Amino acid sequence: MKHLELKGQLRKVGNKATIKAFRAQGLVPCNLYGQGIENILFTVDAKDLKALTHTPNAYIVDLNIDGKVYQCVAHELQWHPIDDICLHADFLAVNDKKPIVINIPLKLQGHPVGVQAGGKFTQLQRSLKVSGLLNNLPDTLDVDITPLGLDKRLTAGELKFDGVTVLTEKNTIICRVKATRAMQQAAAEAAKAK
Repeated sequence: MKHLELKGQLRKVGNKATIKAFRAQGLVPCNLYGQGIENILFTVDAKDLKALTHTPNAYIVDLNIDGKVYQCVAHELQWHPIDDICLHADFLAVNDKKPIVINIPLKLQGHPVGVQAGGKFTQLQRSLKVSGLLNNLPDTLDVDITPLGLDKRLTAGELKFDGVTVLTEKNTIICRVKATRAMQQAAAEAAKAK
């Protein structure tokens, strides 16, 4: 899986005014926890954090806090309700011995037979939540959608990948091919003509 380096600076527990001052300087307050380490409070530059938050890719983050590097994943992000600004980020420390849970982007391949027959293709999910060991995690989850016929759908429960377990609910629809209104109308007219 791809790695992304992020630099942070240690910070102390602060009140609302302190946190507001960090944000005014273009810094995002963050927290690192998990894997037997004590909570570490730090800040990262908001521009640097966008490399992680404004991409469809999934990353293992190499977090460099004042010279010490931790491997982690973005666990929870809090956003401003109106502006596209990350207000707070939680990171979860990981290692290659315990499975981790992460969202990995889907990469759909092929041209569905249902679309070739005139149907309309819709993709409803862009990523899946999976669990796996750090070394087994792929950059993308490749899915062949060529066999998808007219009025058929593909659900998370139908997908299997080597080395990872899909945690997204089994009945979550990934994509589907539906007959268009024109096709349905033509079929209805053909049935009346018989």
